[in-house]
Amino acid sequence: MTNTCHFAKQCFAVALLACTLSCTAFSQVIPLPHAYAHNDYWHKRPLFDAMANGFTHMEADVYLRHSRLLVAHSLPWWKKKHTIEGLYLRPFFNQLPHAGGRVQSPLDTVVLMIDIKSNGNKTYAALRKVLNKYKSILSTFDNGKVTIRNLTLVLTGHRPMRELKSEEQRYVFADADLRKIDPQQTTPEMFTTASCKYSNLITWRGKGQIPELEKERLLDLVDKAHHSGTKVRLWAAPENELVWHFLRNCGVDLINTDKLVALRDFFMKDMENQHLPGPVNYESPDN
Repeated sequence: MTNTCHFAKQCFAVALLACTLSCTAFSQVIPLPHAYAHNDYWHKRPLFDAMANGFTHMEADVYLRHSRLLVAHSLPWWKKKHTIEGLYLRPFFNQLPHAGGRVQSPLDTVVLMIDIKSNGNKTYAALRKVLNKYKSILSTFDNGKVTIRNLTLVLTGHRPMRELKSEEQRYVFADADLRKIDPQQTTPEMFTTASCKYSNLITWRGKGQIPELEKERLLDLVDKAHHSGTKVRLWAAPENELVWHFLRNCGVDLINTDKLVALRDFFMKDMENQHLPGPVNYESPDN
């Protein structure tokens, strides 16, 4: 997969709206294919706040406790009713105007990243039982063939990679380690994204000059990931427009944020200015 595949469809609104956001509350939303809602469950309305702002990627941390898949950032001693099914799977399914189905392109699916915080094998076994209820809307890998549907689930954190690789049919994909990306081993049949903590690659936070070696390393990793057919995400990046511009100019596909409205406005402004010539200036003077 070339870079063109990642950037040629900046505004894929028609297909995505028809498939997933065509119900009342989201009928006028412009989908943002590079917007990623980090810790989405922290928001007042998990899933719905992200979708209302056009986000097509979101993340939920999951723990297995007493056979229940609880959504929480740390050990869930409270809010024990917040399950992955109750906050995400069932509400998303109910928003669809029909039982779901295939879509035209990987760009036409909503992606939910499930960050497994408890034992990977046990958590995945419990998750697999829940997913059978929603298989009509879930992207699948089936005997070597990938079918993209309305909702694509991607596992990160304690991923049970040995089990995932042994399955002939599954309803989930995986997140790769960007620093260990290998175009020969990282296949799109398994990995949809490659992620890394921002500070593990970049020290620049939006002030002064960007270290050239850090930028070159990021560009090299982005290139390897794109040749592997995976999207790139850096998490825990500084939340400011200069850093967002820098990441986008380096080819980073998914901008990670807790500030939904700020990132939405950033992308909307960027869309309006796309006709302007010249590169984006993402460096700032020292204070």
